[in-house]
Amino acid sequence: MLYQLHQAYTQTVAPINAYMQHMRNFCTQPWSPLSYTMTGKTIAAAAEVVERITENYHKPEFGIKYASIGGNKIAVTEEIVVEKPFCKLRHFKRNATFDQPKLLVVAPLSGHHATLLRGTVEHLISDHEVYITDWENVRDVPVSHGGFSLDDYISYLIDFCEFLSDVHIVAICQATVPTIVAATVMAERKVDFQPKSMTLLGGPIDTRISPTDVNDYAISKELQWFEENVICTVPETYTGVGQKVYPGFIQLTGFLSMNYNSHVHKHFTFFGDLIKGDGDSAENHRKFYNEYLAVMDMPADYYLDTIRRVFIEHQLPQGKMEYQGKVIDCSKVDQVALLTIEGENDDITGVGQTEAAHRILTGIPEDMKFHYVQEDVGHYGVFNGRRFRQEIGPLIRRFITTYNQPRDKAQEQSMEQAL
Repeated sequence: MLYQLHQAYTQTVAPINAYMQHMRNFCTQPWSPLSYTMTGKTIAAAAEVVERITENYHKPEFGIKYASIGGNKIAVTEEIVVEKPFCKLRHFKRNATFDQPKLLVVAPLSGHHATLLRGTVEHLISDHEVYITDWENVRDVPVSHGGFSLDDYISYLIDFCEFLSDVHIVAICQATVPTIVAATVMAERKVDFQPKSMTLLGGPIDTRISPTDVNDYAISKELQWFEENVICTVPETYTGVGQKVYPGFIQLTGFLSMNYNSHVHKHFTFFGDLIKGDGDSAENHRKFYNEYLAVMDMPADYYLDTIRRVFIEHQLPQGKMEYQGKVIDCSKVDQVALLTIEGENDDITGVGQTEAAHRILTGIPEDMKFHYVQEDVGHYGVFNGRRFRQEIGPLIRRFITTYNQPRDKAQEQSMEQAL
């Protein structure tokens, strides 16, 4: 029913959206007298705000065309190197060969597309051969492919590590938990394609620490409530008709409600920037919300698994995390260097939740474990924005460079040298 109501709303506001677009175009054309008046600018600004509020946003492109390497502008092309029903492993191929570490960026499967990490990739691509997990919108996955659980997510990561081999991992937000499990399973199996290092940014590894509104919401209701109230069936208008999903529009509503006043203020500021003719600020607003408002449906099995095993039962920090029905032993991970990064003002994953990985991965030598808290950034700022480019990104680069060496050489360096 929720899905049908959302579709009905989208169809209802479509004519309003089209009319506002027409009004904005009319008021901004050079031949229109209104374009030269304050009245016309105000009408155009108001029309664009309404147009954007009623827009149905689709997945943006990564659009990364070049990388700056050694002062040179190197062309970048995207290629799919592994394609699975629920995820594509996307490679940002540089048009030149460089002796640089391979890096797997594990994007969270939490409602936004992997393109939310465009800025992350743009920064890292200058010093690494970058691959990213580009998750599919489940409403577009035929039901013949079956469901997708947290265990399936972990299996995908193991397969990607085997395909890439000799790789470093940067996992963001929700992706940190399955990354730890995947690393543990590979260590238990003693495979030769274990990652060289793991960098975990802003992840809900132990949500009992500094709980946020997101954590409180997840434990405020029984699991059955989530099954009965937020899980929907994809309707016939989509390729994935019949799939059970946690819809992206519900997740987006939650995101917006958490910081409602901030989002309203940003739109009023956008309205003012349009009237003033501040094109740069207005364009920054458009770019951010084009990405932020483009959401995707998540597999129901995976969503419910995550709620139960990560947020309600806290399986990982309690040593009870299972994979394919067997409890894993995180102490078996002993060859993978670990860097955890948190944001001082993170209101999604509180400070300390990511650092908990150090107490879970007890087999990693202490001189291969590092933790960093970035001052004055929230959740988004941990992996994107100015502070990421200036402080966090260079830190990750130094860490990966250190542990891209043979392990005995890397361990000879002190923490200060590494970071």
